[in-house]
Amino acid sequence: MHIVVNEELKAYIDPLTPEEHEALERSILAEGCRDALVLWGDVLVDGHNRYGICQKHGLPFQTVQHPRFKSMDDVHLWMIDQHLGRRSVSDFQRGVLALRKREILTERRARAVAATASADTSSADTVAGAALAEPAPGAAPEPLKSRADIAKAARLSNSQVVLIEKIQKQAAPELVAAVKAGTISINAAAAVASLPAEEQASAALAGKDELKQAAKRVREEKRRAVAALLGEASDATAGGEAPWDADAADAANAGTTVQALQRRVAELTAENQALRAEVARLQAEGQG
Repeated sequence: MHIVVNEELKAYIDPLTPEEHEALERSILAEGCRDALVLWGDVLVDGHNRYGICQKHGLPFQTVQHPRFKSMDDVHLWMIDQHLGRRSVSDFQRGVLALRKREILTERRARAVAATASADTSSADTVAGAALAEPAPGAAPEPLKSRADIAKAARLSNSQVVLIEKIQKQAAPELVAAVKAGTISINAAAAVASLPAEEQASAALAGKDELKQAAKRVREEKRRAVAALLGEASDATAGGEAPWDADAADAANAGTTVQALQRRVAELTAENQALRAEVARLQAEGQG
């Protein structure tokens, strides 16, 4: 049987660790290759490690064709769903896979809308109708539109998804490698990702202790920034001024924590103003 190993598909999911690969090899040598390799035509989709081990030792294996693959997107989505359901996949990996799934579904939906619009340009409502239309039975699933959708798919909390998105966007490759290896937690890695890329790489290469110290320094700086912003908000409220300086908040780079505090300060300011108005009204009535 001719089997094609597509390097892009092989690398699409993070590889096994050396320890995991050794354990799989021992299992196959003892019990044989129990699970069939999944193919798309002659392209290997699932079972790259098993295939390599069987080839190395001259062991037999079974194959199965997946009947629903129509495009590489279908293959990618299937691979993602398979790995999202496996216990051995880390929280960070599941978050990355769920975010990747959102990108694929969003792009697929956009292509479908564009194709529908181009097929009938005579109607002014075509684009809106295509965007709102329900997918037909058997069509692609709805995009993961919110962080809550992504979190549910990855079995994570919304806050973990936010941190993983930040790591994906801002982390240096060395820091990402440290997260994948379990050297640093998602929470700490998101903090370190706020640093310049050179500092991130230096901390990651220095090891676990330096990464912890870097995360601690970033958190302390953010706490000081939040405290300063709260002090400014308190002063502004006492003086009857606007309760928050948006430019100062941006400069402090305090992230979602500051945004939550900003909303709370605004709520407290409004409550304070309402109470003052009520006191003034009662005093006026008493004088009358």
